[in-house]
Amino acid sequence: MAIPEKVTFPSSGITLVGELYLPSPEAPSKKSAAIVIGHPSMGVKEQTAGTYAKALCSAGFITLAFDAAYQGESEGQPRMLENPFQRSEDLRAAVSYLTTRDEVDAERIGAMGICASGGYVTFAAQTDTRMKAVATISGACFGTILREGLKPKGSITREQLIEQLKGANALRTLEAKDGQGRMVVITAPEKSMIPEGAPDLVKDAWDYYMTERGSHPRSGQSWAGRSIDLCANFDAYRFVDMISPRPLLMIAGELADTGYFSKQAIEQAKEPKELVVIPGKSHIALYDDLSETAPKLIDFFSKSLVGDAAV
Repeated sequence: MAIPEKVTFPSSGITLVGELYLPSPEAPSKKSAAIVIGHPSMGVKEQTAGTYAKALCSAGFITLAFDAAYQGESEGQPRMLENPFQRSEDLRAAVSYLTTRDEVDAERIGAMGICASGGYVTFAAQTDTRMKAVATISGACFGTILREGLKPKGSITREQLIEQLKGANALRTLEAKDGQGRMVVITAPEKSMIPEGAPDLVKDAWDYYMTERGSHPRSGQSWAGRSIDLCANFDAYRFVDMISPRPLLMIAGELADTGYFSKQAIEQAKEPKELVVIPGKSHIALYDDLSETAPKLIDFFSKSLVGDAAV
């Protein structure tokens, strides 16, 4: 595969950095169809998003993996701010960028998101009809997790949520005084520090992000603590039915702690829609095990963007 082209494009005044993958002449023709790919929270384009970008590009699609605002190589202060509304706008901006490329057919652009971006891309697609097909891998709504906890092992009371919001607001006050964002560690530096009884997702995330398997120097596994008050009232799937009549595919692992998000979203969505559950796989397993997800995505985007079955 050719080395990806480093590209930049604006999103609400913030310059984003992406990697554009162009298929080789030997790849199957996909009629200039392109796919935008969003990375997980606290991730970067070189991790699972890039893995999927390469796989789909090998199948003939033009793909764009990019760093969200405040993260990776993209601009934005404070660093590692998680703003779901900006993250959703970033995906729309990525589509806008693709429409400017001569190699892309603007009527054949799809979008997919992994983990938190599985919520952001679904949210963005509800109002961006340029996204002609939408797919998610291990999709989750970050706002719902903050409001309710990760079910069934975790739960958050309204009182606990209010206390977290007060803490985030206090960090805003400190930042206003000295301009410095306060970071909060999300993934423990040592696996032994993970609390007993923590969701499997927490342990699996450590195995991916904190080892050679998926670590990257720009993926610090911390976020700006005041992100909480930006995320807490975000609802990725409230209007998921608005994606119809464009096709929606949601893929989740059978063992994923977050699997209920995809199941509930598909129930609320309108046709055409499809839920694919990968037997024996967890949330994180689908980040780099593409043996079943990639063929399904290739087939889905081939039919929905190109009009053909995958070849």
